[in-house]
Amino acid sequence: MTPICAVKTRLILFATLALSVALGAAEPAPDAHQILRKAREAYTAQQHTLVGRLRKGDVSLPFELAISGNSLRYEFKKPTQVIQLRLLEKDSRLEEITRGGTEKISAARFDQRVRDTDISYEDLALKFLYWPSAAVTGEETRSLRKCWVIRVEPGRKDDSQYGSVTLWIDQQFGALSQAEANDPSGKLARRFKVTKGQKMDGAWMLKEMRIETLGRETTKDRSPTYLEIEAIAKPTP
Repeated sequence: MTPICAVKTRLILFATLALSVALGAAEPAPDAHQILRKAREAYTAQQHTLVGRLRKGDVSLPFELAISGNSLRYEFKKPTQVIQLRLLEKDSRLEEITRGGTEKISAARFDQRVRDTDISYEDLALKFLYWPSAAVTGEETRSLRKCWVIRVEPGRKDDSQYGSVTLWIDQQFGALSQAEANDPSGKLARRFKVTKGQKMDGAWMLKEMRIETLGRETTKDRSPTYLEIEAIAKPTP
């Protein structure tokens, strides 16, 4: 073997060895269900009563959001409506609280809009954070934050108005940065995008989210709904 050939052979062997070491040292892909669990926990990381509003066009709907334990309670005025979400270990439970007591919001109401906005009762229920079919499809940056990209699908087609949802979840805080929900045919039906965030007591919290309902012929909602958190009303005991 000539000296030149020997050098080339050693270079090829070195490159192959370096590649093998790099591949062997690569971190395993994160577990999608663990990321979803962290996302659920991020919703209840703070114990506060927050003042916010749903805004669509010229209509503004104020509400208070009380976060305590594993529950989030939305209270609207004029007319009064109290919706409570409980994030349980294996599923979520969406309830409506009235003078007569607490009643579970059934799946039959899930595709109905909340207060005539772009948010459905199913969206408030956050069921997609529990769906059994979940896979990490990559990493992307949203609003200068590194996010895991996860595709989730319901266990059965009749479990949801959506066929799949793609989630962007902040790698550090576990907070949901963006979600795109597709209808059963695969067409983009609804988009949720956090446009502003804030830190409270060392944890990340939503400040503004844009919600768009999309038709088959458009990829932009000309009259989206904004969910805005304006202030802390008081600590939740």
